[in-house]
Amino acid sequence: MSPQTESRPATVPRRGRPRVWIWCLLALLVIVVFVAAWVGSRGLLAKRDLEQSVELVTTLREQVAAGDTRSAKQTAERLENRAANARQLTGDPIWGVSQLTPFVGTNLRAVRQISVVVDDVATGAVKPAIGILDEVDEASFAPKNGRVSLEPLVRAQRPVALAARTLSRASKVADSIDTDATLSPVTSAVNRLRNTLSTTLQQAATANNVVQLAPAMLGHDGARNYVLLFQNNAELRAGGGIPGAVALLQANDGAISLGDQAAGASFGPYDKPVLPLTPGTESLYGNITGRYMQDVNLTPRFDVTGALAREMWKQKFGQQVDGVLAIDPVTLGYILRATGPVQLATGDTLTSDNAVKLLLSDVYAKYPDPSVQDAFFASAASAVFDKVSSGGFDAKKLVAALTEGAGEGRLRLWSADSAEQRRIAGTAVAGTLPTASKQTREFGVYLNDGTAAKMDYYLDKKISVGSSVCRKDGRPTSVVEVTLKNTAPADAATSLPRYVTGGGDFGTEPGKIKTLVAVYAPSNAIYLGASQDGKAAGLQTTVDGDHPVAQLRTLLAPGQSTTFRVAFLGEAKYAKAGVQVESTPGVRESKVQPLQFDCAKPIPVG
Repeated sequence: MSPQTESRPATVPRRGRPRVWIWCLLALLVIVVFVAAWVGSRGLLAKRDLEQSVELVTTLREQVAAGDTRSAKQTAERLENRAANARQLTGDPIWGVSQLTPFVGTNLRAVRQISVVVDDVATGAVKPAIGILDEVDEASFAPKNGRVSLEPLVRAQRPVALAARTLSRASKVADSIDTDATLSPVTSAVNRLRNTLSTTLQQAATANNVVQLAPAMLGHDGARNYVLLFQNNAELRAGGGIPGAVALLQANDGAISLGDQAAGASFGPYDKPVLPLTPGTESLYGNITGRYMQDVNLTPRFDVTGALAREMWKQKFGQQVDGVLAIDPVTLGYILRATGPVQLATGDTLTSDNAVKLLLSDVYAKYPDPSVQDAFFASAASAVFDKVSSGGFDAKKLVAALTEGAGEGRLRLWSADSAEQRRIAGTAVAGTLPTASKQTREFGVYLNDGTAAKMDYYLDKKISVGSSVCRKDGRPTSVVEVTLKNTAPADAATSLPRYVTGGGDFGTEPGKIKTLVAVYAPSNAIYLGASQDGKAAGLQTTVDGDHPVAQLRTLLAPGQSTTFRVAFLGEAKYAKAGVQVESTPGVRESKVQPLQFDCAKPIPVG
């Protein structure tokens, strides 16, 4: 039989021997099940640890607030352990490879990033911060034998700075976590982490600024001198109130004392501004800003106010001071909650309940002589200051009072040292112009008295703000609404002291309130238009630096009110940011309210 015709036996498959691909499939299935079980079980454990970490953070805050240092340290240690466990559970090679799988990997990657952030915060922020609790708390700022001990603050500088840097890095990492395709629980966890870090970072940044600045500014490295402005809200200035009394504040190695005092009216008038003014400042507020101590805060920029006040003090007393502070009677009232009542040289008793009314209203009827009024203000401030400098106060209540005053724009601080001023800038006490970020766009509403009297005790202010996008280019339209009302009695012209009404001596009929209102937008915004009581408003438009400004003038009789709106066009990159308004602190404050409006409707041009 030829090779071509030779037959071959048929191949018969062997029973019981699965093909190779079946074995591969089974092996793959086993691996998948194993990985899923491994990742799932470790994921559940990590979820438990992260959830408990959140609970421990809440407990830790409560313990720190209560001053329970021992328990806080124990809680911090438990937090560190839980965070480390979560990081370890999500950091093995199997979890790492699983992060590369479609859909599931995105969620695993987000959980891993959460675990890393929480662990970094626990070890790099909470641990160093808790370590200094025994030395630095509210009581650290209470003077003993007339001085504040600065050494604990110096020792706290490094750990507090480390905590602030750690939180800053953690916040950036949290913001970078991709949640576009994550499951709802993971997305929610990321958002909670971001919000918590944002709030905590702000608090840590504030604490870091205080700890880094306080020792030097309180005289740790040598004596410091500051000009202290007592601002009177009954006669408004954009930065607060007219500086009716001025004093020298001295600090030396933690010991604080008041030196020379003078009435604000005793400075100037100078023939020309004591320092050059920017075109924006001079255009909006006039060159009187630099010629009278009583007008240095016509501008809302406290860096300008501080430099002018410092130079005026030098020209009057021949002394170059290191910085300028400002405070108002409302804040004194807050501080009195911590000190309790103080007795004045006049026989009056100043309390947290009567401070505002006594200092901003009753004093004018009780002491008609302006020089006596100035002496009364100085006496009140000195009495409260003496109580604080002697340590006669509740430390927690004092910190709360100063925090509240700073948050309302009633406390201001400027340093002549450029490095210190850079650290102050951006804080609640800096007194800077509105800014814009991806989170918030700020506007400013600043009031200056035009009555040349003390009628602003009766001026009520309400502010609303809103933003909407109607344009194809995505740029947001924002509207700021301001309502002012004269709440003085109908017979104010005759029932109120002449010094309060002005008596018509400066061109305003007694009982009426004249106010200049400057509305600022963030830099690079564009003014669109304004209305007053629904009609086009007459106003001045200009710029202060790169901030567009619209300034209006109002004149209100007792019981009368007026409402105006100012619209600005913002940048598209900030369209999703929230909007907020900072404003001149008056005698009474109300929260800024949200404003709804239709940006498709024409805006009155004024």
